[in-house]
Amino acid sequence: MTAALEVRDLVKRYAGGFEALKGVSLDIGAGEFFGLLGPNGAGKSTMIHCITGLARPTSGTVKVFGNDAVRGYRRAREAVALAPQEINLDIFLTLEETLDLHGGYFGMSRADRRERTAELLEAFSLTEKRHERTRNLSGGMKRRLTLARALMHRPRLLILDEPTAGVDIELRLELWRYIEKINREGTSIMLTTHYLEEAEQLCDRIAFINHGQIAAQGTIGELTSGYGVSTLEDAYLELVGRQELSRSHIQDAVI
Repeated sequence: MTAALEVRDLVKRYAGGFEALKGVSLDIGAGEFFGLLGPNGAGKSTMIHCITGLARPTSGTVKVFGNDAVRGYRRAREAVALAPQEINLDIFLTLEETLDLHGGYFGMSRADRRERTAELLEAFSLTEKRHERTRNLSGGMKRRLTLARALMHRPRLLILDEPTAGVDIELRLELWRYIEKINREGTSIMLTTHYLEEAEQLCDRIAFINHGQIAAQGTIGELTSGYGVSTLEDAYLELVGRQELSRSHIQDAVI
């Protein structure tokens, strides 16, 4: 079976010589829920931009379901969707118009756009707001609409860049439930998050990235074993060199 994502020896060097990615390689299997964790500036956003065509790799390859993200951009882009960390909705469009425009960009027919829009607005409890302009939505509703927009064209690979940043616990759990549902239905997912409990709850495998390189990857059990610790949090603290912040270390110090 073709992998959802294949990244091989990916390098991204910007003008001035800064190397954001230094030969990154990883695979995400079809139907897998994969976590990409690392500190700010580690290279997560640059990798996402290379996968989605927002940035062109300096060298190396990215394939989305076998389609090269550079040479086969159109097919690769049709197969992937991004729900970005930053809300980037057009404040002058209604919710319906937001989804309809996105569907049109991906070549969906008018009838299919209408049906899919109604389906997603209902799934995210936004139907009553369908004629509202996005500028009038609460932060949580904007987050839900951003995810609905990403799903509009039925992508096979969904990239979630800190999807629950700044939302309350109720909405976070609601989004978890929907994300798990679409993953069970076959959508491959790559998640970046700073909430380690989110990665623990959702992800089949996790990769740690730091300084533009993959430091480790595997199941939670494999990561904790590799770092010689008992929790994902402690493994992450080992990655970033902040072992003194470990809860067990702090508890021992208090005792």
